[in-house]
Amino acid sequence: MIYLDEISLHSLLAAFVVLLLVSAFFSISETSMMALNRYRLRHLVKVGRRGARLTSQLLAQTDKLLGVVLLGSNVVNAAVASLGTVIAFRVLGQNELALSIATGVAAFFLLVFSEITPKVVGAAYPERIAFPASYVLAPLLRAIYPVVWFVNLFVKGLLTLLRVKPPAAQATALSLEELRTLVLEGGHFLPAKHQKILLNLFDLQSISVDDLMTPRSQIEVVDIDASPEELRRQISTSNHTRMPVYRGNLDNIIGVLHVRKVLNLGADDIRSETLVQIMRPPYFVPVGTPLLAQLQNFQEEEERLGLVVDEYGELMGLLSLEDILEEIIGEFTTHSPLQAGGITRQDDGSVLAEGATSLRELNRKLRTHFPLDGPKTLNGLILEHLEDIPETGTMVKISGHPIEIVQTQDRAVKSARIYPPDRST
Repeated sequence: MIYLDEISLHSLLAAFVVLLLVSAFFSISETSMMALNRYRLRHLVKVGRRGARLTSQLLAQTDKLLGVVLLGSNVVNAAVASLGTVIAFRVLGQNELALSIATGVAAFFLLVFSEITPKVVGAAYPERIAFPASYVLAPLLRAIYPVVWFVNLFVKGLLTLLRVKPPAAQATALSLEELRTLVLEGGHFLPAKHQKILLNLFDLQSISVDDLMTPRSQIEVVDIDASPEELRRQISTSNHTRMPVYRGNLDNIIGVLHVRKVLNLGADDIRSETLVQIMRPPYFVPVGTPLLAQLQNFQEEEERLGLVVDEYGELMGLLSLEDILEEIIGEFTTHSPLQAGGITRQDDGSVLAEGATSLRELNRKLRTHFPLDGPKTLNGLILEHLEDIPETGTMVKISGHPIEIVQTQDRAVKSARIYPPDRST
């Protein structure tokens, strides 16, 4: 048997350093394992990286992983403290001063070299450390599993006494806002365009068809009871490829006409009877339908145009598949964003907008910040803010933007001029 008195001071110091390194290994392994990005780890496991697979297996049994790490760390730390005391007694003699010095020195070395520094490094480079460390921890866990199992018996008993039930090891589900944060923070890895598309996709569930539809007053329609000359004029001057067809009033939509099919007819064939034969049945969409659900409905029903109606069947507006696609990927038409949809930029830097223009469209095209949780159009926003029908020339400031009423008609704002936010009213 070898006694400590028979071991040289140099050997004791070498053993002290080795024990500090072993303690540092357990500290850096624990921190790096816990700091790993679980989603990236899952990806690396799928691509077949062995270190990632071992690490994932260890993290799947966190109680056993922490058991082997903390067991090893505490045993080694106790050995460091004891060995430090022996060294102090050898150098300073066996007295209270030597014991105090040994305790202080051992605590200092453990904190600096075996705790704080390794854990900072482990948190900074989790993958570089956790994957190689798993090759040591996995066999070590198998070797001392009986000890870890015995210790965990007391841990489980204590948790039961405290009525604490740890959740089963599983992937943590991310909320929509957390996913949005991940996309925003992944800006270095995603092109700006792709990032914007993903963010727009997240918004689809919170946006309804009401926010995106073309208001009833701006829909180009065909009056099936009109004369052939009037029908030809309505169709030839249309800016759209599909037009709703009504009889009597707008609440009686009887079909949707594809303009391309009409152009294949001769001028003399454009009559009410002919149009009724080639038009498609109307497709109605209930008001309040989430945009994501409507996108799926368009796909399932093989439709590209929906007529938004309220609970009484009254026509509220029109929504096309292109409207939803533009909400996701941005405008892909050949028109300037400020020369379509009733928005025109003026020479003085202001913007002339129709009252029926949606606030969401204004926010997207002009980068304004008008609230979207109330009225859907510029007209509705102004009327709600003033609580009255404004006169022409009235100025109002909403969300930091001075707005001048340019034209009112039928108790509504027909058009308004929006100034930059730094312009005083």
